[in-house]
Amino acid sequence: MVTEEIKISLKGTTLEGDLTLPTNPKGLVIFSHGSGSSRFSPRNNYVANILQAKGIATLLFDLLTEQEDSIYQNRFDINKLTNRLIQTTQWIYHQKNTTGLPLGYFGASTGAASALRAAAFFENSISAVVSRGGRPDLALDDLDKVKAPTLLLVGGLDTKVIWLNQKAYEKLECLKKMEIVPGASHLFEEPGKLETVADLAALWFDKWFGKTKEDVSG
Repeated sequence: MVTEEIKISLKGTTLEGDLTLPTNPKGLVIFSHGSGSSRFSPRNNYVANILQAKGIATLLFDLLTEQEDSIYQNRFDINKLTNRLIQTTQWIYHQKNTTGLPLGYFGASTGAASALRAAAFFENSISAVVSRGGRPDLALDDLDKVKAPTLLLVGGLDTKVIWLNQKAYEKLECLKKMEIVPGASHLFEEPGKLETVADLAALWFDKWFGKTKEDVSG
């Protein structure tokens, strides 16, 4: 297992990230964090650690620079965040140590919207998407274009977000599943609930990283 601090050179900016590669990884999951968060998100790092233990590579990175993040409106600019995720994915495609790996997205909170919009952009090039307590409704206009099998995870106590996820679930035309985690709030802070999320996410990625495009479309 190797973890490397990386600089992601994009047009006009450089983003910082942490890339972890297990031996012979099954695939790579790129994390899209929620508003006001970063690559240091303790919840996303917890999930990433579980994925890594299952042989899945992870990339946690900052979608905004420090200066950009200081402007509150940027944190909710889904267009900007989606574009950053798309550019970062394209950057990953060209790195020697990640070439050819199946790719997936893990989106938390508002990050789920940028993950799903990026998945719609890449179509069949993304193997799977997982949303944790996400706001997929913020990507409503693009959901019917998502090809990647998508798992929506929502806390059973997070009633408003359950409704928003159900609305988004109906719009998705890909292979899809919605799991409500009983007794969990929006951040899954209750004992054992984040572990449940991580285990469900790992199973989902593990399943779809091993499938062909024909399996997914069929």
